[in-house]
Amino acid sequence: MLFYEPLYLFLFAPAVYGLYLLVGGDRGARLAILLAASLFFYAWSEPLFVFVVLGSAFADVFIARRIAALPPEHKSRKLWLALGVSANLGLLVYFKYAGFLVANLDVVLRALTMPGLAFSSVALPIGVSFIVFEKITFLVDVHRGVTKPAQSLSLYAFYVFFFPKLLAGPIVKYHDIAEQLARFRHATSEDFTEGFARFMLGVGKKLLIADTLAGGADLVFSQDASRIGFFDAWAGVLFFTFQIYFDFSGYSDMAIGLARMFGFRLQENFDMPYVAASVSEFWRRWHMSLTSWIRDYLYIPLGGNRRGETRTQVNLWLCFLASGLWHGAAWTYVAWGAYNGLFLVLDRLFLLDWLKRRPVFLANLLTFVVVTIGWTVFRASSLEQAGAFYLAMARPLAGGAEPVAIPAYHFVVLALAAAICLSQRLYLSFGDRLSASLLAQRHAFALNAFLALLFVCAVGKGLADPFKPFIYFRF
Repeated sequence: MLFYEPLYLFLFAPAVYGLYLLVGGDRGARLAILLAASLFFYAWSEPLFVFVVLGSAFADVFIARRIAALPPEHKSRKLWLALGVSANLGLLVYFKYAGFLVANLDVVLRALTMPGLAFSSVALPIGVSFIVFEKITFLVDVHRGVTKPAQSLSLYAFYVFFFPKLLAGPIVKYHDIAEQLARFRHATSEDFTEGFARFMLGVGKKLLIADTLAGGADLVFSQDASRIGFFDAWAGVLFFTFQIYFDFSGYSDMAIGLARMFGFRLQENFDMPYVAASVSEFWRRWHMSLTSWIRDYLYIPLGGNRRGETRTQVNLWLCFLASGLWHGAAWTYVAWGAYNGLFLVLDRLFLLDWLKRRPVFLANLLTFVVVTIGWTVFRASSLEQAGAFYLAMARPLAGGAEPVAIPAYHFVVLALAAAICLSQRLYLSFGDRLSASLLAQRHAFALNAFLALLFVCAVGKGLADPFKPFIYFRF
């Protein structure tokens, strides 16, 4: 079930919000309605896996209580934590990586003239990576004493299944939402107005911009890569560069807006990432909930920056190698993670100081080019296709066998997406002067009216065009 399809907009959402308003100030009833709605929402797409997650959630609560009941210095605490984390990672490995691991092991065995392996493919449940990361967060935080175990299975299940953020984040840490669960209040009219405005913005970004750009990117990347020319290669990569931003940030806007309508505040996930003047800054602005998760639950346990410069650089590279693998079970994602990790290391060595001495717009442009080159291998279906695209992108005088027939409206939307990101850079540079006029209260009605118009156009386009899932549903 998608947030912008008729079933959600005209049946599910009104029914859930109507029941939510009907029960008034009864905290328990409101939570029960939202939990039941969230379970139904996920079960609609994953009718079998929902029971697997419920079973593992029960195990999480049991293990967390065992951890909390033991003294801090007791060795069994780490054993219980290891059991809980391993069980959750086991789910992720089986559903997401088993086929990849077996396929690569099969290649090695056959190269050694040994019998190969066979493995029946396993359907990847939607949102499994986000669910597993949040469940691991809960167990680690209980072990660290950051939060107490969930008071009940229903409260913990609500944290895991809350439908606005369930399928593609933001990744929520239990201690960030536990307080909101404890003092859960009825949403105000301001919550509804601002939340729905944010939701409409996300729908517009997804359907009007991201999905249109997706058509251009799909058209280019579906060609024989060895016959792609310089212009088409760069066009396809730029289509995808802006598509993934407006697609994923659009989902985050929808999730944050829907949660706000019910009185919850979720963490921001994007902060104008294409205004970044270094790769390090880019990762402070892109998918911020994942970046903070990697920092708190992987980078710091590995030693962070506490064990010397060389170990710090290795830790950074390993973390982003893992980030790449988290995105998908393919060597293209591993290469993308290694690529970003390399530039983070280069930032620490010399690149960041060098960029700081350049004009900010030049540093921004260079960073954008580095990020765009990285998106090439992320989008490619194989390392071979990525290599062919890189070859074409590096040869401006080499034309393809025949130019790809890309409809002109794709370039119009590409120019619009680029203009929006350029305006973010201008806002960052001159925001103090612009904010007073652009964000004044008297313009709020006009802004909401404009968002409503975009929303209507976006829903109409969504009904007319073929279905295009969110990119991050694959992860």
